[in-house]
Amino acid sequence: MGLFFKITGIREFLNDKVFIEQPIILQQEIGFIGFLCKEIDGELYFLVQAKIEPGNVNKIQLSPTIQATRSNFEQKHGGRQPQYLEYFAKANDDSVLYDQIQSEQSSRFYGKRNRNIIVMTQEDIQTSDGFRFLTLGQLKALMDVDNLVNMDARTVISCLPYDAQAVSELASIFTDKAFYNSLAHSNKCELKRVIRLLNDKKMYSNRSKALVKLDSLKEWHLDDSEVHGSNKAFKVGFFEIEIEGREVTRWHQPLFEAIGMATLGLFTTVIDEERKFLVKLTEEVGCFDEVELGPTIQIESNHYFDTGNVVESLFERLYKNDKHILHNVILSEEGGRFYHEQNRNVIIDVEAQDLETLDIPDDYIWVSFQTLNQLVKFNNILNLQLRNLLSLLRI
Repeated sequence: MGLFFKITGIREFLNDKVFIEQPIILQQEIGFIGFLCKEIDGELYFLVQAKIEPGNVNKIQLSPTIQATRSNFEQKHGGRQPQYLEYFAKANDDSVLYDQIQSEQSSRFYGKRNRNIIVMTQEDIQTSDGFRFLTLGQLKALMDVDNLVNMDARTVISCLPYDAQAVSELASIFTDKAFYNSLAHSNKCELKRVIRLLNDKKMYSNRSKALVKLDSLKEWHLDDSEVHGSNKAFKVGFFEIEIEGREVTRWHQPLFEAIGMATLGLFTTVIDEERKFLVKLTEEVGCFDEVELGPTIQIESNHYFDTGNVVESLFERLYKNDKHILHNVILSEEGGRFYHEQNRNVIIDVEAQDLETLDIPDDYIWVSFQTLNQLVKFNNILNLQLRNLLSLLRI
């Protein structure tokens, strides 16, 4: 199993004092997560796979065309090559809509990244068993169903590029004029501000990290069946797995098992006739580049809303009162490394009156969709939780 990943310990220090210690997944190789697309009758279709993962809460979820580690597609496990690999491995510049290396869950992985890629083809594609072409609209609609579209599909969809000039010619199809303005108008000053805030956070960070042995973690216990601790958001279990229809059909591996459900939330509002989204500078223990933009709310199952944080307090109040909720869906984390892990994903449209007296802390910033879409063209700026929430938006 050394070719794939291993579980080790990590200890993070803040001002030279231990701030966080926990198990973490160490997997340095970069894999493919990608959609093969084809234009059919003037509409873009995505080749989707119904894929079984060992940790899926409902066994089968809709995944991208390809979802494979480097070890998978180089056949280091002795299994079959993933289907449709050649379209991604041999893609030329003209066929690629998007190609960027993006981060995985930095609260569970140490510096883990995967290659998110979208490739167009004009060839007649023979769809294998378990594969089907769906439109973007169909995929977006299916994301409203709990635990149906998997995490990998969502992150790739969130990376779809939208050219502001091209969008500006499609104003008539938008029912939300503020969202159209958010997508069609570029804001260079806003973009520069986000980059400056991220760079300041990285430059003046007082955090440091060290990988350590699992049995050296003081608040965690290692036994024959699992790694666990008191009042933790997760534990690590060891599983024997047998699945038909995979490149490899039988193996054993550890899986991170969440205890409870995390809450991921995104605020949106209209400012000067333009829809904005409230994102937060988010530091996580396994972050590849210290800090990324995360959603408004990112709270683990063993944490509570901070009553001293005006943003978290407003989210809690609006959510409990069921006010202005655009999306509220339970979605799974990736079933290849996580066992039955589900998070609640919520997008709330906040009214101006709720924001009038809100003194938003400095680590939050309102940005347009176009700014976020520009930033996702680069790696390690938008974290996975934010990308997953953005994938839910209907455009």
